[in-house]
Amino acid sequence: MSLSDALNNPLFAIAPPVLAALQQGLPVVALESTLISHGLPWPENKSVGLELEEIVKSAGAVPATIAIMGGKIRIGLSADELETLAKPESEASKVSRRDIAMIIAKKSIGATTVAATSLLASKCGIHVFATGGVGGVHRGGELSMDVSADLTELGRTPIAVVSAGIKSILDIGRTLEYLETQGVTVVGFGTENYPSFFTRDSGFKAPCVLNSAEECAALLHANLSLDLNSGVLISVPIPEEAAADGGRVEIAVKQSLDECEEQKIIGRDITPYILKRVAKLTDGHSLTANLALIRNNCRVASAIAVELSKLKLASQ
Repeated sequence: MSLSDALNNPLFAIAPPVLAALQQGLPVVALESTLISHGLPWPENKSVGLELEEIVKSAGAVPATIAIMGGKIRIGLSADELETLAKPESEASKVSRRDIAMIIAKKSIGATTVAATSLLASKCGIHVFATGGVGGVHRGGELSMDVSADLTELGRTPIAVVSAGIKSILDIGRTLEYLETQGVTVVGFGTENYPSFFTRDSGFKAPCVLNSAEECAALLHANLSLDLNSGVLISVPIPEEAAADGGRVEIAVKQSLDECEEQKIIGRDITPYILKRVAKLTDGHSLTANLALIRNNCRVASAIAVELSKLKLASQ
């Protein structure tokens, strides 16, 4: 599916600034909406959503926050739409690939996950997406088979997801193995030590290392030119000054996982519960770190989008 296909599909509503940028070959960065609806309380979520868009703009790209509203896939939100999504009374559903058609059919409000954002952005010709961290294989996943749809989506969607690595609450080793099986190129941005969201070193080595936005854009451009139809995961370490105490976070994660088991919290409810509990158990330090890494990822993603735009225009 291409931009022209999306324009001819009545289920897609592309915001004018995003459409103009795509038609002119200008850099565009996709942003997910679950951070707004599920990741932060009102009204901080609205402020952060607007701030991330401003970071992308200041870096020379056009932001496209993606959500489902009124029976349509919104590629880019107005300020009023973002506020509607942010308010608690919106009761926005968390939407992965499997949920998209249902939310559209019900004309409900849906906030897109990494998987859904990647899919919908790619369908409109957006190939760079900034987020916090990606999902993965849950700890104990070899028994529960609890594997995030983010991973399979990365295996079949041509997009670069810029994140702070795999969330530290997950089984990072098995997640990296699963990504290899899916054919996803996993990059350590400026580091051989694979990052794990709150901390700069997960204890695993990055499968490959690139040191600049130009190098990342060249990789993505080659991926797109070859029609590999698989994604690239660009893993950016959290800024050193914002990195949380890894040991403290790990203790909080283990406690939260035990609570999930005791309370029979399963599936898509696990990650939001753990992140909220870890924030409380670390006196808010993990949340502060979370926001710092997302801001940084938006800057890196924007730089990559700018360089990718140059390569695309030069190859026309």
